[in-house]
Amino acid sequence: MLMLPPSVRIFVSSAPADMRWSFDRLAAVVQEVLRESPWSGHLFVFRGRRGDRVKILWWDRGGLCLWYKRLEKGTFRFPDGDAVRVEMDAGELAILLEGIDLAGAKRRDRWTPSREAEAR
Repeated sequence: MLMLPPSVRIFVSSAPADMRWSFDRLAAVVQEVLRESPWSGHLFVFRGRRGDRVKILWWDRGGLCLWYKRLEKGTFRFPDGDAVRVEMDAGELAILLEGIDLAGAKRRDRWTPSREAEAR
């Protein structure tokens, strides 16, 4: 499973990206389409049109980093939706990168602190 600090958010672009795009073009998509900062330290996930490739862009102290994976067989199962972007947690990203379809997964209720607990 991916171990990321809780402050790192993961945004998945709903629209397919051209897998020939590199750092600058993907960073521009993060700014213009996803309305986020590519220098935030968050992860930005892009899928190829055929669904068998994925790129992840993030900022790491001194520069942009790009991670790229191509499946030899099958496709990644990205979340459906009409939104421009979908936010997921590290566990969901790990499952997606393993080729597991998130549509059939059921999330259990989680505890979240109430506003009173946050005020303490």
